[in-house]
Amino acid sequence: MQTSVMSTDQVAPSERVGFWSDWINRLFCGLKSDVYDDTDFSGRMVTLRAGDIVLTRLEASRHRVLRSTSMVRNSEVGYLKIVAPWVGCAGVEQKGREAWVTPDQWSIYDTTDSYAVANPVRVEHLIVMVPKQRLVERGLHIDPLMARRLGGSGGVARLALETMRSAYRELPGMSEQAAASVGDAITQFVHLSMLDLAGIGTAVTQREALRERIKQHVTEHLGDAALSVDSIALALNCSRRQLYNAFAEEPDGVAGYILRRRLEACRRSFDDRTNDRRSITDIALGFGFSNMAHFSRVFRAHLGLPPSDYRRAAGALRG
Repeated sequence: MQTSVMSTDQVAPSERVGFWSDWINRLFCGLKSDVYDDTDFSGRMVTLRAGDIVLTRLEASRHRVLRSTSMVRNSEVGYLKIVAPWVGCAGVEQKGREAWVTPDQWSIYDTTDSYAVANPVRVEHLIVMVPKQRLVERGLHIDPLMARRLGGSGGVARLALETMRSAYRELPGMSEQAAASVGDAITQFVHLSMLDLAGIGTAVTQREALRERIKQHVTEHLGDAALSVDSIALALNCSRRQLYNAFAEEPDGVAGYILRRRLEACRRSFDDRTNDRRSITDIALGFGFSNMAHFSRVFRAHLGLPPSDYRRAAGALRG
């Protein structure tokens, strides 16, 4: 996980408009911008990464950004970019459509095509960038779904928004592996939201959405020894039956998934030389195991070696 912060707080008012243009160019690979003829501008961005998903919190005075056709030809990496206001509003224009979104709504657009985003009042936005290829390779026809309004009334799009916001809050305390898993969950929720917007949403889509929420919750609470089917159902406001149905296609069910994720987290820790000074007990407790005899037994059953032997072998391989 990487973090970057950019701010105009320390820039003289007379220099801020030029700073803004340079800032946007550096962070978002070349956008034209203006500030509605204002003489002053202030803004701040904090960027986090969840695998290959980029999440940015933008706080800024009113402004507009656009990418022209000539700018698009110079683009190297294609993203689908989501704008989700916390405060203020945004107008997204692409493919001859314009969608205005306010808090609890979001819109998405394709950075490999021309677009414009208007922010006519001071804003606080969550901006999420998903590699375009990750959705295209799933067979999704993207063009008709750009510059449309999502969220607000509930459904999968609302869950996607909650997932993105929760991810941004929790990412600073996550390991890179956990952050990458959260990035996968965001991608899945965006995909499900696009399917729903395209009219392809079904009961299967809703079940997949719940499964992704469960997986995200497990990732965020892996170190909690009390993590269980009942605690997840309570946290997600659903029944045990709904949880079991959501995991019907998973070979080991919810409890098996939790155990597998915990064992994998311990295994990665044993492989990481930065943890060499930590005891096996400390690592196991850190990932939610409260009974060391049980931990040793299930670790050996899944990986073929007791934890101590596995760790010794991993150390020998590292030299």
